[in-house]
Amino acid sequence: MADIFETIVEYSYLGIFLLLVGVNAAPLLMPPSWIVLSSFYAIDPSLDPILLALVGATGATIGRFILKRISHLFRRFAGTQQKSNLDTIGNFLNRRKFGYFLTSFVFAATPLPSNMLFVAYGLMRAKSIGLYIGFWFGRLISYYIMVSISQVVLVPFLELFENRYLGILIVDVIGIGAVIFFTFIDWGLLLTQRKFRLTKPKIWKF
Repeated sequence: MADIFETIVEYSYLGIFLLLVGVNAAPLLMPPSWIVLSSFYAIDPSLDPILLALVGATGATIGRFILKRISHLFRRFAGTQQKSNLDTIGNFLNRRKFGYFLTSFVFAATPLPSNMLFVAYGLMRAKSIGLYIGFWFGRLISYYIMVSISQVVLVPFLELFENRYLGILIVDVIGIGAVIFFTFIDWGLLLTQRKFRLTKPKIWKF
């Protein structure tokens, strides 16, 4: 793994940018992107943290755009009720001036699983530019903070990912389950009457 990082860092910011695009375009089995970015800084401390955060945030946003576009293709497999639920929450966010912006910003600036958020965006056919702007600003802030303190937090977090494939797989399975659960919520009832109900599980059409 170290050899891969050293090879990519030879291409400086361009190599890092392309890697971040790829990591964020993949829906599953990817490590947290701030760990990837901080690892480059650990290998080459001459990299500028601000520029690294700018490059990382831009690459991550483009990657999430690709992920959203790919996820949109899977909407055809959703049941009629699930499509209706997704459209309801999408229309709700569209009516809020900063709905998509704030949602994306919170997911990007915190450890929440933004990959599953963009899968949900794809299924919802979300089209607001605000979701990308919010994500970019959230990633910019979080990347800069994590890169700046990486000497303190990077090694402890890497120790948590010693069995990284199992850990990442568990997180991804939880994320997939959360998206499926999200599609079964009766959002119309929840948003209009503040009552929580799940629709009948007419599972996705295969």
